Amino acid sequence: MNHSQLFNNIIQKRSFLCVGLDSEIEKIPSFLKKLKDPVFEFNKRIIDATQKYTVAYKPNIAFYESRGSIGWQSLEATVKYIKKKYADIFVIADAKRGDIGNTSRIYAKAFLENMPFDAVTVAPYMGEDSVTPFLSYDEKWVALLALTSNKGADDFQYHNEDGIRLFERVLSVSRKWGTINNMMYVIGATRAEMLKDIRKLIPDHFLLVPGVVAQGGSLEEVAKYGMTNKCGLLVNSSRGIIFADNTEKFAEVAGKKAREMQLEMEHYLSERNLL
Repeated sequence: MNHSQLFNNIIQKRSFLCVGLDSEIEKIPSFLKKLKDPVFEFNKRIIDATQKYTVAYKPNIAFYESRGSIGWQSLEATVKYIKKKYADIFVIADAKRGDIGNTSRIYAKAFLENMPFDAVTVAPYMGEDSVTPFLSYDEKWVALLALTSNKGADDFQYHNEDGIRLFERVLSVSRKWGTINNMMYVIGATRAEMLKDIRKLIPDHFLLVPGVVAQGGSLEEVAKYGMTNKCGLLVNSSRGIIFADNTEKFAEVAGKKAREMQLEMEHYLSERNLL
């Protein structure tokens, strides 16, 4: 899927919502835990209830690999289910990988070849040769960590040297490694005020923006400062949608929450005359 195809999906669904499948087994409804693969059953019902309103799903790999081989089976079943039933939906492995080149090559193979993910989140700290193996797959993407929303982001990401903050250097250097068709950037929603500066450096790239709802980020501010004439945004909500209810109606409630976000996103797209 390239930049134009992703934008077309956004226009068709009138949404730039990404639903995070942070499916922590301790938090899923108890009645599902009697089933053979409770995490997959949870995911499947969430996906079926929200797919009309979302253009992307983002499983956080930690919640799967922490369960060993059983967790990986749930992850593989989830991704294959999305790709078989809703082939137009973009699927991101939130794995935050990044290592020396040869190791990154194997990580890339794991997520972009052995499993049908469209993208994988990658940490840029080790530099270009740790990222480029992920960029060697046609129609696949890197979501590069640039500015995160956690408290510890202040430790390094805002370090200023010669008037350039570290996250700005990450953006200016890494944009040469890929294109708008295979690289997007992770920008935390709680840092929405930074989007003006970020867009000066990467005016056309997609931004994957976590931190809306549960972490307190403002969708209105993200759209105001981050949206481009090709939308350029995938805004993620995880807990605010998938764990909005813990009863047998959890999927129905998740669908309603996703619909609420889609309607708000439709409003911002219309304001920019994109619909």
